[in-house]
Amino acid sequence: MDLTDPRINQFDYALPEEMIARHPPEHRDGGRLLVSDQEQWSERLIPDLISYFRDGDVLVVNDTRVLQARLFGRRATGGRVEILLMNGGDNPVPAMVRPGRRLKKGETINLLDRAGEATEYTACIGDALEDGQRVVTLSAESSVVMAECGRVALPPYMRREAESSDEDRYQTVFASKPGAIAAPTASLHLTTALLDSMRAMGVVIVPVTLHVGPGTFRNLRSEDLDRGRLHIEQYFVPDETKLAIEKARLRGGRVTAVGTTVTRCLESAADGCGSVRSGPGETGLFIQEGFEFQVVDRLLTNFHLPKTSLLMLVSAFGGREHVLAGYRQAIESGFRFYSYGDAMFLDSSELTQ
Repeated sequence: MDLTDPRINQFDYALPEEMIARHPPEHRDGGRLLVSDQEQWSERLIPDLISYFRDGDVLVVNDTRVLQARLFGRRATGGRVEILLMNGGDNPVPAMVRPGRRLKKGETINLLDRAGEATEYTACIGDALEDGQRVVTLSAESSVVMAECGRVALPPYMRREAESSDEDRYQTVFASKPGAIAAPTASLHLTTALLDSMRAMGVVIVPVTLHVGPGTFRNLRSEDLDRGRLHIEQYFVPDETKLAIEKARLRGGRVTAVGTTVTRCLESAADGCGSVRSGPGETGLFIQEGFEFQVVDRLLTNFHLPKTSLLMLVSAFGGREHVLAGYRQAIESGFRFYSYGDAMFLDSSELTQ
């Protein structure tokens, strides 16, 4: 991260260490909700979210499923190795490897199961790639190896190893398309009961798929701002989602994106007429202040790390000063931050940027 770039530093804030949520709330919908209300911030609870919806609104979620992509192994010398697979389909597969520089091309790593015991599976270290990644060849299909040896890769700031409960709580209730390295965390708050209640009142809930990639672990750099592009991620917009958005436009319904991944997907697929193009695509979209949102009317999102593209996206939607004021209020009120933390809700019709 470029610590001297004022364009990045203006998205900084100080967060006490104890406010980082290292475990989820006891109940999935047990978090707090900070709502932008007439240029002020109101403190609510996640179940209160339903009161901000009406018949004809559309809620768009990301149905990606987090891979159990974190593997541990041993070198022939006995040294410990950590491998984070970047996808669940390829073999060989790009991966982040530690200790990356000390591992030689052609070296074979014996993989361990979740109990730390040796398995029949191995990983052979291959060529170096950009961004410090390595090519890794597994001794079986990646899905088989992950099922036997893999764990979800919790963000480093949680400072703990994944537990059995994370296999459920670090997935959304609608996760169905394996491929993500990290969870679309705003969706972690949504329960089946809450979604069913929304449907009963006429809210249309539709999916997109955007697999959260390795770029989510990379620090924001000045050259990202200069280039105006981020890491490339693949997405898919179903026909039903396109049709739901078009019907909402005709009926005066509002489109709510659950999270920054959904926002990037919808705005990348925007057709220039308030709806989206269906089908597959890829995006390097970097949403910054001044961006004109074409599809997303409202945004549910978690609290993000300082000096990140995610905080820049939320600030572009809600206005930097207003959003950072919300962050200050959340800190003063003891909200929990980051992946397992609380959420904020913004409506573009309530905002003057």
